[in-house]
Amino acid sequence: MTELPTTPSFRLDGRRALVAGASSGIGLGCAVALAEAGAHVVMAARGRQKLDAAVAAVNAAGLSAEALTLDVADLDAMRAAVGDAGPFDAMVNSAGLARHGPALETAETDYDAVMDANLKGAYFLATEVARGMVAAGKGGSIITVSSQMGHVGGIDRTVYCASKHAVEGMTKAMAIEWGPQKIRVNTICPTFIRTPLTEATFDNPERVAWITEKIKLGRIGEVEDIMGTVVFLASDASALITGTSLLVDGGWTAG
Repeated sequence: MTELPTTPSFRLDGRRALVAGASSGIGLGCAVALAEAGAHVVMAARGRQKLDAAVAAVNAAGLSAEALTLDVADLDAMRAAVGDAGPFDAMVNSAGLARHGPALETAETDYDAVMDANLKGAYFLATEVARGMVAAGKGGSIITVSSQMGHVGGIDRTVYCASKHAVEGMTKAMAIEWGPQKIRVNTICPTFIRTPLTEATFDNPERVAWITEKIKLGRIGEVEDIMGTVVFLASDASALITGTSLLVDGGWTAG
């Protein structure tokens, strides 16, 4: 009789996951997806009131979550909070910001704010979570929500693109370094996703026309488009995937 292979599990039962930027948008979607797959999710964000409401909604749905106040750009406080709450089996960093505009008009304060959140914060959050994984003697999955703009350029997005291209390089190097500890490091790279933070973009008809022309599947992304991807990367179903990016971009970067 032919022996059939066994499909790896997408379940996360008994595992603990940290999701940064979890109070709304993509981060909330990731937290819900991981909780639905069986993980206990530590949902982290800067604003406690909105975060508490999100955690309450997740728990009311019969899932398992708790709140953690966390600002990825405040490194000392972040390290203390992650050290106390960890170790984790998986981490998703969806925290970040964008300040768009022409490159010739970029203010140094805007540059610093974007880099502090999108790159510096992402770098040190990943290292702190990995430190806990190594100390616990177990592997895990570290996922950063990057962007298709980490692979291409975009109108009025020079600083944002710079931060996301850097995250892609950071991810590859971390994957090489932490592979022997069975820690996988990857990014999810969405196209434009409809969230409260992107409403200003979708209120601009010229930008909407540019976006829909670039997305080959002909529609704007929704938070639900990210949820299956994050479960895949956090689970054993992606056990041999590290140092790469999953482009959830509707074909934008295909050409």
